[in-house]
Amino acid sequence: MPATPNNVPEPSRTDPALIRNFCIIAHIDHGKSTLADRMLQLTGVVEQRQMRAQYLDRMDIERERGITIKSQAVRLPWAPTHDKSNTHILNMIDTPGHVDFTYEVSRSLAACEGTILLVDAAQGIEAQTLANLYLAMENDLTIIPVLNKIDLPAAQPEKFAEELANLVGCDPEDVLRVSAKTGVGVDALLDKVVREIPAPVGVKDAPARAMIFDSVYDSYRGVVTYVRVIDGQLNKRERIKMMSTGATHELLEIGTNSPEMLGADGLGVGEVGYLITGVKDVRQSKVGDTVTSQAKGATEALGGYKDPKPMVFSGLYPLDGSDYPELREALDKLQLNDAALVYEPETSAALGFGFRVGFLGLLHLDVIRERLEREFGLDLIATAPNVVYRVVMEDGSEHIVTNPSEFPEGKINEVYEPVVRATILAPTEFIGSIMELCQTRRGTLLGMDYLSEDRVEIRYTLPLAEIVFDFFDQLKSKTRGYASLDYEPTGEQTSSLVKVDILLHGDKVDAFSAITHKDAAYAYGVRLVAKLRELIPRQAFEVPIQAAIGSRVIARETIRAIRKDVLAKCYGGDISRKRKLLEKQKEGKKRMKMVGSVEVPQEAFIAVLSSDDSVGSAKSKK
Repeated sequence: MPATPNNVPEPSRTDPALIRNFCIIAHIDHGKSTLADRMLQLTGVVEQRQMRAQYLDRMDIERERGITIKSQAVRLPWAPTHDKSNTHILNMIDTPGHVDFTYEVSRSLAACEGTILLVDAAQGIEAQTLANLYLAMENDLTIIPVLNKIDLPAAQPEKFAEELANLVGCDPEDVLRVSAKTGVGVDALLDKVVREIPAPVGVKDAPARAMIFDSVYDSYRGVVTYVRVIDGQLNKRERIKMMSTGATHELLEIGTNSPEMLGADGLGVGEVGYLITGVKDVRQSKVGDTVTSQAKGATEALGGYKDPKPMVFSGLYPLDGSDYPELREALDKLQLNDAALVYEPETSAALGFGFRVGFLGLLHLDVIRERLEREFGLDLIATAPNVVYRVVMEDGSEHIVTNPSEFPEGKINEVYEPVVRATILAPTEFIGSIMELCQTRRGTLLGMDYLSEDRVEIRYTLPLAEIVFDFFDQLKSKTRGYASLDYEPTGEQTSSLVKVDILLHGDKVDAFSAITHKDAAYAYGVRLVAKLRELIPRQAFEVPIQAAIGSRVIARETIRAIRKDVLAKCYGGDISRKRKLLEKQKEGKKRMKMVGSVEVPQEAFIAVLSSDDSVGSAKSKK
């Protein structure tokens, strides 16, 4: 364990009046992680020789993609300019900026009393900035508006300070100007955090109550739980109780992140830290649970968090069927680290045993799949993403469909699909192309507001199924990368949806089935059968590939049979001999077609299910 730096006070139940809990929220790439780096340097918790860019981004994927995926909490000592005699403790949480990781942001906000709203001085307010701001307002937090990247030549601090002031409800002069890269204005920002964000409120002598806001699995130490103490205090070596499960454990280690783990005797009111009980069972620690003392513990749990609703479902199957238990264990451990992950076992006739996994969006899907492959050494196939439908039959029965293979046969009365309220921010010159795109995706215009003379906010109701594939890609290409998108679920609507099945040699292949709008079904069928014709190797008999809606075939391709040249030995002679040989071959092919089955190679599944239409758009959301 690293030694405590000289300027960091020993964390042992600090006076709550000297504690400030805050997080940084912003759109992607507006400089949250860089600002966190400067704060780490300025407060001296990380020595210069150990410093690296995006210090709090611990995962390889985060560093490679340049995005924050996990919130990270860190404890910073700071003696403000106006009160040098008192060293305050700032508990700062760096949060993700992408719409798919909003649940991480909401949990971080629940552990704080204030937030820094960061906006790029060259790009201005983006869609996710607004979404995170509304989340902070719902939590009744103190908001400190800050303009970052003022050192850029393209920066327009005066213009965007006015936009930000109108949004938050303050004067443009109150908006701080900083450069996270050079460090300009960061000390003034920390002073403002101490001045304006209220100290945590809690009852010191009450039974201990601490909220779990995050957890992680360590292969050596077991489950590491991150908590924010609301009332009372937790001490090392005492027995603690998880209020939702009733499980009790001995507290082997307690401490804070500064930013590396730093052991302490205990945590008091308002403090943020970690607990280690040595438990290896990942189900024992649940995000949103309340931790209390076993002896004379609290009887009333804290509010907890709303469970996130998965927006996109995809099947994850191991390439090697024997890896199924490893995949289950890997998903258990990842769920501990990512509370928004939802999964249940499922089987596919084509792919074997796997899991139906719920994600908050396409980038979330892409990141989870990559983490499973990297961190746990698994080779996976992910089926095409789809959303949840509700099907009402003519006899009044209802079916919830998360997988196209569950789509019921028979007389259907209505099909309901989830819809979202999408907010798009873009320069005014792109209004026409954005509206055209939303119209083709079955969108309904809700309204439009001009934030300034050259920036507009457009609001649409769109079916979620139209967003989860390549909508973001198309939006970026039509607006030269200037538009930003945020969406939230708003319910469901009835639609003309049909299930398209793919038949190989007359047999349905469940992995290739899809639920699509009636108008797009033909295009989907034609595209998929053409792709399969290229990917499936030729057999000894002719193989028809068909796309069908129910019993009606809408598209067809044929893989020609491999033919042996039976006439090679015939040169000259009577034509009847050649005809006899060809008829004999024809009979053999006919017999083979009756008993033959088409083997679809694994490569074909990977190529079709990981096509550009499914995961490609997720990768571009960085």
